[in-house]
Amino acid sequence: MTTDSSRTATSAPDRISTFKGEERALRADRLGTGGLLLSVLAATAPLMVVAGVMPTTFAVMGIVGQPLLFVVLGVVLVLFSVGYAEMSRHVHNAGAFYAYISRGLGGTAGASAALVALLAYNALQVGIYGIFGFEVSGLLATYADLEIAWWIPALAAVLAVGALGWLKIDVNARVLGVLLLIEVALVVAFDVAAVADPGAQGLSLHAFDPDTLTGAGVGTALCFCIAAFLGFEQAPVYAEETSRPHVLVPRVMFLAVGGVAVFFALSSWALTVATGPAHIVGAAREQSAGLLFSLTESRLGGTFTDVLHVLFVTGMFAALLSFHNVVARYAFAMGREGLLPAAFGRTSGTSGAPGTGSVLQTAVSALVVVGFAIADDRPAGDPTEPVLHLFTWAGNIGALGVIVLMAAASFSVVAFFVRRGAGRAQGARLAASALAGLALLVIAGYTVKDFDVLVGAGPGSSLSWVLPGVIGLALVAGLVQGLLLRSRAPERHARIGLGNEAFRLDNAASSRPE
Repeated sequence: MTTDSSRTATSAPDRISTFKGEERALRADRLGTGGLLLSVLAATAPLMVVAGVMPTTFAVMGIVGQPLLFVVLGVVLVLFSVGYAEMSRHVHNAGAFYAYISRGLGGTAGASAALVALLAYNALQVGIYGIFGFEVSGLLATYADLEIAWWIPALAAVLAVGALGWLKIDVNARVLGVLLLIEVALVVAFDVAAVADPGAQGLSLHAFDPDTLTGAGVGTALCFCIAAFLGFEQAPVYAEETSRPHVLVPRVMFLAVGGVAVFFALSSWALTVATGPAHIVGAAREQSAGLLFSLTESRLGGTFTDVLHVLFVTGMFAALLSFHNVVARYAFAMGREGLLPAAFGRTSGTSGAPGTGSVLQTAVSALVVVGFAIADDRPAGDPTEPVLHLFTWAGNIGALGVIVLMAAASFSVVAFFVRRGAGRAQGARLAASALAGLALLVIAGYTVKDFDVLVGAGPGSSLSWVLPGVIGLALVAGLVQGLLLRSRAPERHARIGLGNEAFRLDNAASSRPE
């Protein structure tokens, strides 16, 4: 039996020649640097962050120094990426987080991480349908004089994303790339306009002053801001579909983290410049998600703002598709290794995409949207239900899950290289991973502690423990599954995190003479 300590890794793309192996292998050579970068960055939904997350953070936390928070988080996530990227050179598996955790902390921990990852990315994706449906219904009412319920465009998006999920990943990458580049161009246009026409306080750098981060709300503000980065960590999920994963995955991760940190730091600073640092909190509280559109209309005109509204929606669609692809690949990896039924571990014959995982994610999304639609008992004229509930609840559950996974992955990197006897050679990388892991645990602690603030519930609300408890339940259920596999099916337990390497070992074993 293969033990966790004896697991081997591969540094080249898996090439499985058997029929069974082909069914369980994603198609290689689909993505290059550009396609991979665009696929992971689409999940960050830059326009949704600038128009939604940033004003919310300013308004709820009352902290002017949000641009500095993006810089601080950028440093933390670069430290995280140092070890995570090095791990990606040794482990190529669509199960990314749980594969890494399996290799470092053992198969039982990996089984737990797999269930947490599946739940977290499902929650992140499904939550966006709420705000997507709300925005589309608003656009139709404004420009087409057509009143429809939010859940109708949300369900239409579920079907569209599900259909695209069956296509080749390089086709998906092109769709995501076009939408992402247009979003970024519009946000950059606003940033330039804000700098060219600043508020009453001029081109103030006050938002980068460390004194702006004093106060009790900094930890919670970090929770808001770290959600804006989610997406960069998905690069290893596509490792099996690249030609040179040991080169492309680390490259894309560092480009993504650095680019996101700089982009969001400058864009949040541009918001403070446009209103003036002294007025940004008040303006955000007064206008909420309408802040960006108000500032662009006064500087760039109504037509630009109308286009921005439309691209706000298409950007959310890009994020939906990006998260959908990740969930499908996690389900594929789990099916391939016995953590889900074997049907999930097979790809569709035409596109090589993980079709069964795609169907699962589509079904989950449809059920959640329908459930929220049935429960939608808001009074006439109140448009906030899908945004405040579906988007906020699911989004924060997903963010907490990914933060926990990143912390666990950081420590698994240390364990992996120490176990292989490379601790001294990788000393600097391991120190960076340990520091990142500790920082991420602190952020996770603040996230749980202030979950009532993050979801807009009262201090005594049961939501403050029920919602984060969903992640805790997934973690415990995964541990139980891993322990059961270890006692009842040790061979399957030993394969957790191995991916295609398990089938190569099978082939090698079957070819040995008796």
